[in-house]
Amino acid sequence: MEYSIQKLSKSKIEIAVNIEKEEWEKYIKDTYEKNKFKYSVEGFRKGKVPMSVLINRYGKSFFFEDALDDAMDKAYGEVIEKENLHVIASPDVELKSLGEDGTKFVITVIVKPEFELGQYKGLTFEKEQVTVSDDEVTAEMDRVRESRARMVEKDTPAENGDTVIIDYSGSIDGVKFDGGTAEKQSLELGSGTFIPGFEDQVVGMKKEEQKDIEVTFPEDYGSKDLAGKKAVFAITVHEVQKKELPELDDEFVKDIDDELNTVDEWKEKIKAQILDTKAKNAEVKLENAIVEKVAENTEIEIPEAMIEEELDYRIQDFENNLKQYGLKMNDYLKYTNSSVEKMKEEQRDEAVRNVKIRLVLEEICKKENLTVTPEEIQSKIQGIDEKQMQQAVNYYANKLLTDKLLTFLKENNDIK
Repeated sequence: MEYSIQKLSKSKIEIAVNIEKEEWEKYIKDTYEKNKFKYSVEGFRKGKVPMSVLINRYGKSFFFEDALDDAMDKAYGEVIEKENLHVIASPDVELKSLGEDGTKFVITVIVKPEFELGQYKGLTFEKEQVTVSDDEVTAEMDRVRESRARMVEKDTPAENGDTVIIDYSGSIDGVKFDGGTAEKQSLELGSGTFIPGFEDQVVGMKKEEQKDIEVTFPEDYGSKDLAGKKAVFAITVHEVQKKELPELDDEFVKDIDDELNTVDEWKEKIKAQILDTKAKNAEVKLENAIVEKVAENTEIEIPEAMIEEELDYRIQDFENNLKQYGLKMNDYLKYTNSSVEKMKEEQRDEAVRNVKIRLVLEEICKKENLTVTPEEIQSKIQGIDEKQMQQAVNYYANKLLTDKLLTFLKENNDIK
């Protein structure tokens, strides 16, 4: 086999292959040997028809199609391996000639694009300085107390923030409508759970009080039968409950955390937790800024095939997430009046950005010889179930390399 390579662009390569007579004869013979059990000719048992008989009856071209498939597959594999080509899409093949004296064809492939890295060392970045205020600590303490609150019944009129237990029956022009009636419904006033105006008119009602309230359904309400229409709801309040927070004292602290004894200790722990979270977020923000800048400094002609692959991955990932909630992609597209094509178009810029970042980071790893050793991976996967082993290996190989890359970038740039 003879071949030549021509670069059509930074990501497209044309491979011209010439298979001459002697090698072509071998492909034809191999095709006969591989498929002879299929051949049937009168006077011979199936699978025992001599090659010469088939050629005399049908001509040598009888074997050309299968032989050509084998020749193309082998040539393609050999060239890709020998030239170390990183192919990213299925090849296009154009047959130039085919006969008893041999065959010529051209394979066009899309490969990982060639590019020169822009500046990725010696840049300057500013890291966010993090602090924690007393108000933030208090807010977190209040959140925990809210989660431990209990509801107690009260005899005074309902206020925003209270929870009422009500019966209601809605009607339009005196006619009840589907979904407009309920009993012993729990409603937190001020939550905005019901349509506008409903909760405001329940405020001030007492236990066992009855009242008719008037509301208007929003124009964009989900049901077209109700949208924009005025309705009357007959309300009966059965209970008015208020939220009672636990006392903020040492006993409460001991109850929520066995390692703590006082309110002051809890405050310090919360402050440390918030500070740690902010510091981690600041670190991630810094890393993202470095990656974005490094990618911005590099010009790459990204093949459409890589963009489509990224978009396909995003759509598939979205569809898998829908399945976790028992939803189907077709139903989602119908409800949102969308399409896969529209979703791809909306995500195209982000897909291009992600592909570019990936290519740049891979090239930096290659240039700086950043690698992960089998020993490093092994230290992370000890004790993992065999069924999850390959997934774990891939995960840690990627994570360890990413960590090394980010550490390298932070060490080789000026962080203020």
